[in-house]
Amino acid sequence: MSSSRIRQVLTVTAAAVIGVVALAVLLGATGLGGPATADGPAAAIDAYDLTTGRLVGLVGALAALAGVVVGGLAVTRPRSRIGTGRLGATIALVAGLIGVVLGGYVVAAAEGGPGTGYGIVGGVVALVVGLASLGLGGLAMARSL
Repeated sequence: MSSSRIRQVLTVTAAAVIGVVALAVLLGATGLGGPATADGPAAAIDAYDLTTGRLVGLVGALAALAGVVVGGLAVTRPRSRIGTGRLGATIALVAGLIGVVLGGYVVAAAEGGPGTGYGIVGGVVALVVGLASLGLGGLAMARSL
């Protein structure tokens, strides 16, 4: 892969990360980062309601999971396969970073524990799986050099 192509891929991934962080900040600044409840702590949230916090945690966890899959393929398969080498490692690193950022945002913004609608469980899953994706992406990048 040429250096100009690598720069293009890194530019696009950096723009995607900046967009995700801007979306997370926007959701937090507008008050949409919390659960969709009425005013007051007495309002109950159903376990099947998809609140904004749960949605952000879910998106972070799914991005991190995709990074783990691509990073695992990049580490275990030979370079001749699709999704391996530097591109696979870069995808795993970016997906892991997205998972860690979104998971960290959800965990930091949560005002309650599991079952409150803030998405704390999805945030923790996104953090853990995102760190695994970052590790696999780093290992695949080291192998591709």
